[in-house]
Amino acid sequence: MKIDDWLLEILACPACKSPLRADSEAEELTCTSSACGLVYPVRDDIPVLLVDEARKP
Repeated sequence: MKIDDWLLEILACPACKSPLRADSEAEELTCTSSACGLVYPVRDDIPVLLVDEARKP
């Protein structure tokens, strides 16, 4: 999974609005907020930014 840098700059956690960090090995996007920290899946190279689909670390 490779998410373009320009896309990562505009994506934000739907729950807390913090920036997201890409984890290419796990194919996930992780919220950078220590209070939130939700992990969002990436399926077929499409980020699934739904709080109901996210998991706690």
